[in-house]
Amino acid sequence: MVNLALAWAEAYHELHPEISISVTGGGSGTGMAALINGSTDIANASRQMKDEELREAEHAGITPVEHVVALDAIAVVINPRNPIGELTIPQISDMYTGRIENWRDVGGEDRPIILASRESNSGTYMYFLENVVRRGDPENDDLFSPESLLLPSSEVIGLEVAHNPNAIGYDGLGYVTPAQKTVRVAVSKDGPFVAPSIDTVNDGTYPIARPLYIYTKGEPQGAIKDYLDWITSEDGQRIVAELGFVPLPGS
Repeated sequence: MVNLALAWAEAYHELHPEISISVTGGGSGTGMAALINGSTDIANASRQMKDEELREAEHAGITPVEHVVALDAIAVVINPRNPIGELTIPQISDMYTGRIENWRDVGGEDRPIILASRESNSGTYMYFLENVVRRGDPENDDLFSPESLLLPSSEVIGLEVAHNPNAIGYDGLGYVTPAQKTVRVAVSKDGPFVAPSIDTVNDGTYPIARPLYIYTKGEPQGAIKDYLDWITSEDGQRIVAELGFVPLPGS
């Protein structure tokens, strides 16, 4: 969310120079903690609040209110020199848990698989863990392989994939560059295999898609409400599309 938050803040400040908006990154967990301890007015998040975070907020006398502000596809990315074009979610899960360690086992060349991942404080990490590594099964307790490279940002994952022909990573759609190759993904080997895009998120065919959130302390009031209204307006959603994410339906 940090790139979106920065772009929104800069554009809104140009329209309303009397309003100052400071944006800090660090992962969805950092934003949630800041909202709970009172050091921020808005928490941007690429995942929903956890039950324990909601309990902490309640204990602090805060009622977090959730706002969906954009949509996103998590793209599975590899090096352009890798001949693989499609993978199933079970294959990706087996790669990230370490059950599959060589590209030849998914139809590629005889090369070791290098796993690039976000750090555990990232909302993208949590979403990928729950919906890809654990295949959306709440009873599944699989974890990322200890061999995974835990990297501090989506940009760093992109750089690793762009420079390492053996690497696989995952990025929000807005972070994918021409130096990475997106893989078509299917729920099972029977397909269909679908590439991530605005269209495939909106029509529900891309299987690794999610909302993006803003949380406020209670219902937004005053300048914060005006800002959130602008974010979900045509102007704010245009920035979502410009950065490669998916605008809200109907916007």
